[in-house]
Amino acid sequence: MPAPTLELLTRYRRDLHRIPELDFDLPQTLAYVRGVMEGLPAFELFSPCRSTLCAWLDRGTEHATAFRTDMDALPVIEATERDFASTHQGCMHACGHDGHMAMVLGLAGWLQDHADELPRSVLLVFQPAEETTGGAHDVCESGVFVRYGVDRIFGFHLWPSLPEGALSSRPGPLLAASNETYVTFRGRASHIGRYQEGADAMEAAAHFLIDVYGLMADQPPEERSLMRFGLMRAGRVINQVADLAQVNGSLRTYSVAARDRLQREIHQLAERDAAAQGCTAEVEYSYGFPPVSNDVALYALAASVLPELTELEEPLMISEDFAWYQQYLPGVFLLLGTGTPAPLHSDHFDFDEKVLLKGVDVYERLAMLA
Repeated sequence: MPAPTLELLTRYRRDLHRIPELDFDLPQTLAYVRGVMEGLPAFELFSPCRSTLCAWLDRGTEHATAFRTDMDALPVIEATERDFASTHQGCMHACGHDGHMAMVLGLAGWLQDHADELPRSVLLVFQPAEETTGGAHDVCESGVFVRYGVDRIFGFHLWPSLPEGALSSRPGPLLAASNETYVTFRGRASHIGRYQEGADAMEAAAHFLIDVYGLMADQPPEERSLMRFGLMRAGRVINQVADLAQVNGSLRTYSVAARDRLQREIHQLAERDAAAQGCTAEVEYSYGFPPVSNDVALYALAASVLPELTELEEPLMISEDFAWYQQYLPGVFLLLGTGTPAPLHSDHFDFDEKVLLKGVDVYERLAMLA
């Protein structure tokens, strides 16, 4: 198996970039990854749950280190015009998962060549559905980490807003928990000329929107929470009091306690504003990702072999299903800069594969931690 050279990493990344697939439906991606891994006899391959591939390198140690990569793409029409652009119409690796897979495949080749030097066994996790339902949760629930004695896990995300090759993260909260929020107000329709006979769901929704933003403005800054609404629908015709209004948005927090408290307070505001207009309110939350919060002790251990690691001053408001792993075992999530103008999820997202060499080098050092 060749060493993880730039040429090899570029080939992995571009091959995978051509065949983006969505959610759990990853037949070509899994076949490609399995094809590479089958050339590495040091690894035992198995699937602990749907559309997931794990590779186990047994060193006979009590504990093991895991490295995770996501595999799914986005329903985005690619506009890069690169010669390795997506061949699957309407799908694109617009979030860097092709690069994430290339780094773990490169790491696998290095582990194969240095197996006798490793202080711990290693589990590589190729995971589906990060962009949708959170495939990490299924991996955790499979019990694979308990069966194989895994007590730490690392993962990467390519990051356009950091300089190319820069490595950054922070101990504790890094990325936010995300809970999509759906609020429905039900009133009673009437002609607007006799609006007093109706119950105005639109007015209730309008008061609620402003009241929630006021609630969030009063939050202590150290909690770093966010509730914003991006979709509002109400009414049927312009001369009728609306009997139905919907306000949908996303709640972002960095702790489960803050999430639970804010969900209760938002629900109370909805009921209060609905009652003031003679309406009723229903509030539903999605089963979203927990916050990505780096284990402080494991972060310090990782930082001891990563002198170039810089610490973000503030956590970020996006979410990532790596958070599920950290609910089951200590984990550290790292950001690797691409220094590119197009943001994540853009139809122009691209990067120079040189950064993948940096990522593999970081993974190698983490694999050597006792």
